[in-house]
Amino acid sequence: MPPRIATPQSSPRVDAALRDQSLRAQTLEAARRLIGRHGHRDVSMRDIAAEVGCSVSSLYLYFANRDALIHTLIDEGFQRWYAEQLALEQAHRDPWARLDAVARHYVAFGLANPELYEIMYMFHPQSMRRIPRDLFRRIRRSLDLTTENILACVGADVLGETEARVVAAAIWATLHGVVSTILTQRLDTRIDRARYIDRAVRSVRAAVAAARD
Repeated sequence: MPPRIATPQSSPRVDAALRDQSLRAQTLEAARRLIGRHGHRDVSMRDIAAEVGCSVSSLYLYFANRDALIHTLIDEGFQRWYAEQLALEQAHRDPWARLDAVARHYVAFGLANPELYEIMYMFHPQSMRRIPRDLFRRIRRSLDLTTENILACVGADVLGETEARVVAAAIWATLHGVVSTILTQRLDTRIDRARYIDRAVRSVRAAVAAARD
């Protein structure tokens, strides 16, 4: 008779931890859905609890308040984008190719994740408490990567880090404008969307090239 293979046994502590993780994940997902459906100003912790199917007090086991929940969603969005940006940076050895790839993917990321993008960028500061310093530092990592890549394109001796950061912020503003006009359906219907995106991506390269002058 073959030996019996032992299987891992569940325990109350493990089961409770899994339930905690599940409820936390469900809460974040429900918040994303509701914000996408109604906008962040009209979503309360009570609304989120009703969407999840739990009590409001259960949410406060994981999030001190609505702002803490929103901050978690913002953090989640920026960490996800940073991971994708970093993968693109590592996939392209040529800095100009990296610049093009990241710019194009930024637009694709925003359009593919409208609810997440709104949470990341479109919250009015007066709608919630100040973003914690450690979260702000994580948010800034994406701009840091872009700044480094700009310096790799034009040379640190030509531009300098301070000015490269200004160029990086201007590039972001351009791409953010592209995503925002499309998501909010403000793009003129006479303009072809693919050409609009392509022109914006090419303008990024042009802006970095012009920074050398």
